[in-house]
Amino acid sequence: MIPPGAIDCDVHVTVPSVRDLLPYMEPYWREHVERRGLERENFDTSAYPPGAAINARPDWKPEKGPAGGSLPALQQHILDPLAPEFAICNVIHGAQMIFSEDLSLALCRGINNWLAAEWLDRDPRLRASIVVPPHSPDLAAEEVERLAGDKRFVQVLLLAMAEVPLGRRFMWPLYRVAEKHGLPIGVHAGSSFRHPPSAGGWGSLYLEDYVSFAQGHAGALNSLLAEGVFQKFPDLRVVLIESGVTWLPASMWRFNKTWRGVRAEVPWLNRLPADIVRERVRLTAQPFDAPPDAASLLSILDQFGSDEMLLFATDYPHWHYDEDEVLPAGLPPDLLRKITRDNPLATYPRLKQETP
Repeated sequence: MIPPGAIDCDVHVTVPSVRDLLPYMEPYWREHVERRGLERENFDTSAYPPGAAINARPDWKPEKGPAGGSLPALQQHILDPLAPEFAICNVIHGAQMIFSEDLSLALCRGINNWLAAEWLDRDPRLRASIVVPPHSPDLAAEEVERLAGDKRFVQVLLLAMAEVPLGRRFMWPLYRVAEKHGLPIGVHAGSSFRHPPSAGGWGSLYLEDYVSFAQGHAGALNSLLAEGVFQKFPDLRVVLIESGVTWLPASMWRFNKTWRGVRAEVPWLNRLPADIVRERVRLTAQPFDAPPDAASLLSILDQFGSDEMLLFATDYPHWHYDEDEVLPAGLPPDLLRKITRDNPLATYPRLKQETP
């Protein structure tokens, strides 16, 4: 059972069509989209193809429209039965992958305006991540500044695999603005497909892409650590969303081990990388790649060295669990409370602030 007052840190909201965004776009860009016929495109991302069975539970698929595209359905499936205090809406959309930086920003801005009007205004339990054009950090920073006054936006959303590794200084203008406004960076599973999603090159099947998401998160975290993002921005938090969980302890061990031998290369990394991860990085606990028995589960969680790293998430409407078993059985009550409420509140300071 999910305790009362839980905070769902990953709910997927789907844009039904670009036509739905037109009323929320600036007049120039509305005309631009219509002149080019772009409103007829769906801009689905190949990282999350709508036809893939794993992307929506059968009982959460509507008769019409995409899964995750209906507020009443979200209320019926998640908000009312599980009764979270808040649920954070994350939109994964092709707007984030478009090569034209200006068009990408225009569509991202339309998505954020649409989210505020069609979702946040209609249910006080909803919060959201700011969708930004990741390949233009300056424009992304502008969008964060534009929305910073709306406290219902609690995070900035990026994909794990983008044009450049996420720690590169190219990305720092965005991190600077996010830190300024107390907004964590949410790094969600997915790729803009500027490069192969696996180190071995381009795969042939969706199965290969999806399994590589954990590797993509590991690479993103490696970059953030090695490039010194956590030293440059000491108040910035990073949330790894839909990465899985059990890969992280081994990754922290390997980073520590290698750092000891090459730390002269990264003088800014002046303490154990795993300690930095425990302080500054959080993971959503869905999908939870848990072992089948409680004893093994607790053994893995002990390897994290912290009970503050996991955040409750349903990952609605994706199909990673059956019925209402969002979290694995066997979690002690104190840890369950931390995962479902205390850790999210500590990660997202805006959840504790009054909204306008």
